[in-house]
Amino acid sequence: MSQVVSPAPATAEQEAYLHLHSAIRFGRYRAGDRLIPEEIAIELGMSRMPVREAFQRLAADGLVTIRPNRGCIVAGLSLDEIYETFEIRSVLEGLAVRLAMPRIGGEVLGELERILGRMEESGLSGSGDWVARHQEFHSQIVTLSGRPKLIRQIVQLHVVIEPYLRIWFDYAAKPLSAEQEHRIVIDALRSGDADHAETVMRNHILGTAPMLAEFASKKKY
Repeated sequence: MSQVVSPAPATAEQEAYLHLHSAIRFGRYRAGDRLIPEEIAIELGMSRMPVREAFQRLAADGLVTIRPNRGCIVAGLSLDEIYETFEIRSVLEGLAVRLAMPRIGGEVLGELERILGRMEESGLSGSGDWVARHQEFHSQIVTLSGRPKLIRQIVQLHVVIEPYLRIWFDYAAKPLSAEQEHRIVIDALRSGDADHAETVMRNHILGTAPMLAEFASKKKY
């Protein structure tokens, strides 16, 4: 989803959590990397305890795995889990589109066009902002669903898959069909047909899974 400016962390544990959450999302730490609490604590200028507490929160988010005698390891997704993530996203974001349709008018469509333009500019320049703009596009629609729990679930799925999308963008050419696919989504929203818009969004999301899975099967994360 689009990046949200977080409030200043109120505690050391929150600071450590936000730091690690961002580092995993942006690929500083990758699947299989071991997180050393002593090193992270020194880097952040705090004790090990809040870092270990942050590990517990990250584990609950599904971003790390805590294993006896192995410590905290950045979690990865198998090919089946990548497919499953996109399958769940397709259903939830399809529902979000259906719920959002009554709130989508000319102003929203214009903003989506502007976001798509920025996304394409980032893609042409090779900027990593493409992933952020892509998430912003989806977030703009999902937020209009007006369903906080649904939005949180979708955000979490985006966070889990984001490191893979960023590595994919770094190593593989952005799909040439990306602009066309997102314009099809905008056209579906413009139609006012909730059934059609839901189907288009679901197909759009599902279509990404095979390409990302094929790349993941060849690239060691």
